[in-house]
Amino acid sequence: MEAVPSTGLICGVDEAGRGPLAGSVVAAAVILDPARPIEGLNDSKKLTERARGRLAILIRERALAWAVAEATVAEIDRLNILHATMLAMQRAVAGLSHRPDLVRIDGNRCPMLDVPSEAVVQGDATVPAIAAASILAKTVRDAQMVELDAAYPIYGFARHKGYPTPEHLAALRLHGVVDCYRRSFAPVRDLVMNPELWPAGTLL
Repeated sequence: MEAVPSTGLICGVDEAGRGPLAGSVVAAAVILDPARPIEGLNDSKKLTERARGRLAILIRERALAWAVAEATVAEIDRLNILHATMLAMQRAVAGLSHRPDLVRIDGNRCPMLDVPSEAVVQGDATVPAIAAASILAKTVRDAQMVELDAAYPIYGFARHKGYPTPEHLAALRLHGVVDCYRRSFAPVRDLVMNPELWPAGTLL
């Protein structure tokens, strides 16, 4: 990964949960402390669940500032997933206890912010602060999916984390749509618009 610039507070921002059919989209913002380095930071998708959990604790302990925010299912359906993601990122940056001098965003788009920002494609694999943000966002989002699994065990959220796996799509067709689902996403929207496809007695 690239070295952290020696001057100014650099904030990394990343999200988790753009692709799933259910739940909020979660964003995190992190300003690392050069005096308290964290070994092993990387794109959260390249880490094991255990490694992510260990690093998330260290990030919260050692970062100069961090914040996690989200955009709800209702906001995703109203705004679309891209704009909802930008909203979650804005909220995460606004939640920081320190004002950054530069915000680096994973991907190719930046939300509207009142501080300078730049998009970094594959930044979660190259910029330590973005990698840290990806870990926080992913662990928080996964924890939410475990909570949804407890509320709706028939859908298997703890296993697929809301992504449209064959198992998940089969459960959705069998049991129907509940309020944690993003009704603007095609597999969910198709079921909502065609209830005759659902078996009798399914949930709505």
